[in-house]
Amino acid sequence: MGSNQAAVSFLTNIARAALGLGASATILNSSLYTVDGGQRAVLFDRFRGVIDDTVGEGTHFLVPWLQKPYIFDIRTKPHTFSSISGTKDLQMVNLTLRVLSRPEVNKLPSIFKTLGLEYDEKVLPSIGNEVLKAVVAQFNADQLLTERPHVSALVRDSLIRRAKDFNIVLDDVAITHLSYGAEFSKAVEQKQVAQQEAERSKFVALIHLAKLDVMAKWINV
Repeated sequence: MGSNQAAVSFLTNIARAALGLGASATILNSSLYTVDGGQRAVLFDRFRGVIDDTVGEGTHFLVPWLQKPYIFDIRTKPHTFSSISGTKDLQMVNLTLRVLSRPEVNKLPSIFKTLGLEYDEKVLPSIGNEVLKAVVAQFNADQLLTERPHVSALVRDSLIRRAKDFNIVLDDVAITHLSYGAEFSKAVEQKQVAQQEAERSKFVALIHLAKLDVMAKWINV
C-alpha cells in the first residue's frame, strides 16, 4: 500500500515538473522574436507606445503581453501605378510609372506611428499621381515625346523629394508607358498621313521635273 502511494506521489511530481517545464518553455518562447535578414523591427509597448529605437537582425527578448514587435521589410521593392493627366494644351495622357522604394531604416518608428506597415501602398500611388499631374501640366502633348528625357528627369526629381517627406527612399523612377487619348492620337495619325502625302507629292514633282529636263536636252540636241 505504502509503495503504491509512493509511486503515485512520484508520478504526480513528474507530471507537475513536466507541466512547469512546459509552461516555462511557453513563456520563454513568447518572450523571444526573430528579425531576419533584410528586415527591421519596431517594438510597441502598451505603456510607452512605439519605442524610438529600430531593432536590427537577430533574436531578441520582449515582455509578453506588454510588448509586441512589428516587422518591416527594408529591401528595395518595385511599385507600378498609372495616372491619367492633362497636358498644357488640354490633351489627356495616360502614363505608367515604375519606382523602386525602401524605407529610411532609422525613421521606421516614425513611419509606423504615422502610416503603419503598409506605408508604401498608402503613400506612393498618391504622391506619384500628384507629381505626374503637376509635371505633365507644364508641357504640350507633343512635347512629352520630343522632350521625354527632360520630362522623366522632372518627374524623378520631384517624386524623390516628395517621398522623402514620408521617410521613403526612391532608388529609381521611370516612366514605362505613355499614350494619348483617342482624339489626339487620331490627329497625330492624320498629320503623319498628310506629311507622307506631301513627301510623295514632292517626290512625284521632282520626277516630273527631271523628265522635262531630259526632254529639253533631247530637243536641244
